[in-house]
Amino acid sequence: MEPIIKGMQGPAVEDVQSRLSSLGFDIDADELETRSFGDSTAAAVRGFRRDNELVPGEEVDMSCWSTLVDASYKLGDRTLYLRLPNFHGADVKALQQALNVLGFACGADDGYFGPHTEAALQQFQENVGLFADGMAFQDTFAYIARLRHVWEGKPSVVEAEERIGFARAAEVLESYRIAVLGSDPIARAVASRMWNIASATTETSGMVLCDARAPEGMDLILELASDELPDDAPPKPTIVLAECNNLTQRIATAFAAAKSRPALIRIELTGITGYDGMFTSSDAQTLAVRLLDGVCAALND
Repeated sequence: MEPIIKGMQGPAVEDVQSRLSSLGFDIDADELETRSFGDSTAAAVRGFRRDNELVPGEEVDMSCWSTLVDASYKLGDRTLYLRLPNFHGADVKALQQALNVLGFACGADDGYFGPHTEAALQQFQENVGLFADGMAFQDTFAYIARLRHVWEGKPSVVEAEERIGFARAAEVLESYRIAVLGSDPIARAVASRMWNIASATTETSGMVLCDARAPEGMDLILELASDELPDDAPPKPTIVLAECNNLTQRIATAFAAAKSRPALIRIELTGITGYDGMFTSSDAQTLAVRLLDGVCAALND
């Protein structure tokens, strides 16, 4: 492309001015009205080039134009998915930041939609009950927007599980009504041990053990299962425990994303449990402690 330089006028200048204005750069009203590249537009270009570590100057060449376009994208402006060349821009970076903060690690917020970002997006979609296709359409952006208060302005985090103290766990269990149920023998064994531990933590625990149907008035329903959700079943907010080492963040995200109460979260024990005689009562206890700790940490305000 031919550089857009001071003294020029027309649609190309108007486009540059519009993008710079959307990024917070001040341009004089008369230059905007006449679509002319004057002193204030040149100052904005210099500032943009400086902020983005481009070669100093006040012309919009190919490098500057490409960087300006990338910086102008807002989350939700376009559908994002894995392709070659990768999508790149400020909207991708915002998506990566949101995923990282919410507990779905996709690596550095580099603004490039690569395979790690796709995998993290699929995990997020599964977590909130969307079809996990790794493609960010408006339904995915709507969930990200609803959780903006959780992730916006916060630094990306490394996956790590949080532990919670006895007193804080008791406070959470007394404050929330939580139903836990298992869909198969192993899942029911883990659910039963979660209820036992919760009851031992505080006499006024709000956790109830269910066979199939949760009672009214619950804040959260945890559905434990040792198998995957059937392909023909409608999607549910799901956490695959074997693939998750930041359980607290995953539960907190699914709970915050729920559109109504009670929130339903399916916890899949696939890859951890089995019916070959190797799953012991000690295994059930370990899983129960991990799950209860994750729930209490996630709901701890």
